[in-house]
Amino acid sequence: MILTTLAESAAYEVLGSRVATGLRWLREMDPANGDGRHAIDGEEVFALVSSYQTGPATEKRFESHRVYVDLQYVVSGSERILHAPVDALAVETPYDPAADIAFYAEPLFASSLLMRPGDLAVFHPGDGHKPGCMAGGRHEVKKVVVKVRL
Repeated sequence: MILTTLAESAAYEVLGSRVATGLRWLREMDPANGDGRHAIDGEEVFALVSSYQTGPATEKRFESHRVYVDLQYVVSGSERILHAPVDALAVETPYDPAADIAFYAEPLFASSLLMRPGDLAVFHPGDGHKPGCMAGGRHEVKKVVVKVRL
């Protein structure tokens, strides 16, 4: 897991050409982009823009992915994302290859990331994460998740 800002993200382009493509797209994107899927490089790199209201962590679930790395960028609003290594999580819903997602039971311990406008988190397959959690109250959030095929 990496926590940085979009302004400082160029340093992470060394993670590979697809990650670099996703990071450059984020830096050049129009923040007014509407919700939905945005093509970047076919199925190799694409963006999912969503607007939502954060909720209590008890209403959210830990998840992980095997095929794609998540570049999660907060355009507006604030949220908390909980993080725990997948090896420390108990599978609740087995991995679904069609959706590239598995869900996990709540662990005893997790780290908490405060995500504010401009913040960027990178989640690899070994990173269980629980996005959309309230940070001091409910917030309207606009977030872009760039999916980068491994």
